[in-house]
Amino acid sequence: MDSGHGFAVDLLQSPEVSALKDSDRRLATEIVMGVLRWRGELDYIIERIAKRKLALIDPEVRTVLRMGAYQIRFLERVPKRAVVDDAVEMTKTALKRSAAGFVNAVLRKCDPPKVHLAGRNFEDFTRENQDSIRRAFPAWLLKRWEEAAASMGDPGHLGALRLAYASLATPRTTLRVVAADANLSEVQRELASEGVATANCTYAISHGLSVESGQVQNTRAYREGRVVIQDEASQLVAELLSPRTGQRVLDLCAAPGMKAGQLAQTLGDGVLVACDRSSARLRTMAKLLPPWIPAAVHLSMVRLDAALELPFENKFDRILLDAPCTGTGTLARNPEIKWRLTPEDITRLAALQVTMLGNAMPALAEGGRLVYATCSLEPEENAGVVDKVLKELPGYRMLSADELAQEHPHLKALFDARGYFQTRPHLHPMDGFNAVVIVRKGSV
Repeated sequence: MDSGHGFAVDLLQSPEVSALKDSDRRLATEIVMGVLRWRGELDYIIERIAKRKLALIDPEVRTVLRMGAYQIRFLERVPKRAVVDDAVEMTKTALKRSAAGFVNAVLRKCDPPKVHLAGRNFEDFTRENQDSIRRAFPAWLLKRWEEAAASMGDPGHLGALRLAYASLATPRTTLRVVAADANLSEVQRELASEGVATANCTYAISHGLSVESGQVQNTRAYREGRVVIQDEASQLVAELLSPRTGQRVLDLCAAPGMKAGQLAQTLGDGVLVACDRSSARLRTMAKLLPPWIPAAVHLSMVRLDAALELPFENKFDRILLDAPCTGTGTLARNPEIKWRLTPEDITRLAALQVTMLGNAMPALAEGGRLVYATCSLEPEENAGVVDKVLKELPGYRMLSADELAQEHPHLKALFDARGYFQTRPHLHPMDGFNAVVIVRKGSV
């Protein structure tokens, strides 16, 4: 992860990690994700004790120190002595035997906090606690959020800090029940019989369940593909597209296929074209999607780059463009993102999104509907993109907040005054998403 390659979620699902017994796998996941979430604070603690910059420490030793400091500072069940001993042995295993004494000395001086940060109410935090949250984020990103909060009348920037703290928490697991006609109560009872307690989602009311306790991966419903893990905000984005029976639907950035499967279930009968630019991701989708596709839905999977002119002659009644983005709304789930992003990435991705949306809209049939969505919190990637494209392409309009609220009354609280769908991790128990519904020639 430190080298900038791969994503934690994928690496933690590797055969090596999956082969561990459950308790070891959960601990490995906790340590990896915890270090990535709190890396800035851990580095601050280590540098104060070591009295040297981490950049001057070998990468392997740096990683061992971060893992050890995280366990001491954030985990209450692992004895400090065991953490120190393991860290010394890992240093030797990494062929850095000369640094073993240094690792031992640093971690022995690293003491558990008087009050743990994780899992607490933000309102109980002292100024010192808030500084710890600040250090857990790149300064430039937190500054952006603070400026956005200030522009909305939050001069103390507490809104930005609440968002940051929510982005440091372990996100809840949310399920989507796959069958269109599924009885949620029956699914809940079945999961409960295998030790998984669930509750109905607040907004994804038709097919969403929130896991309150238990390991859903060990259940029969999960193994058989009758429930899938999908964040509530992701489910709602697909719901906004509202495909109707018999329509032609295009999912332009479909892999790994969660939203495409949901769209197929809602469609029931019609055509679904699922696209992605990556052959590897298409192969993954080809394994995942078929069991979820109703017999009357004709599925085609196409490799294409949505940044290029689309090759389709026929128009589509519904188009979903869940565009590549910075992912700042998913930092709790993908914490490595914040350490890799730069301000230039926002500008670069916004330009790409403008191109993709400009290519997608002409493929929409008259009276058709397009949903443009990102899991980014940055305005340049959301309103900035939509406003620019709508200005350049006449004959399209956004659905208003009132129109959307009439169609989706249970989502009324998630539409802003302009009609943008917005979720925020510190305000809603889900990832941060933005979405807008665009129709062609004024018809819904």
